[in-house]
Amino acid sequence: MKKQTPQPISTAEFDARFDAGEDIGDYLNPASAKSPTHLPQRVNVDMPRWVVAALDTEASRRGVSRQALIKFWLVEKLEPFSS
Repeated sequence: MKKQTPQPISTAEFDARFDAGEDIGDYLNPASAKSPTHLPQRVNVDMPRWVVAALDTEASRRGVSRQALIKFWLVEKLEPFSS
């Protein structure tokens, strides 16, 4: 049986239900959720070939893309400064 989508509610009612500890999951659509602090922005960085080769080797060892490895390492280094 297909689950029915609940009728829309006001923000005040949503907040009240949340504050009361009710399950508000049916009112959320995670596919459309966006955080303004997580919007992507393209950055180009020139690196020596040996750095790119080392990144590719490490990314391959971990089973991730070069881009994923770079993002992970940058976030890891910048987290202490993000407070």
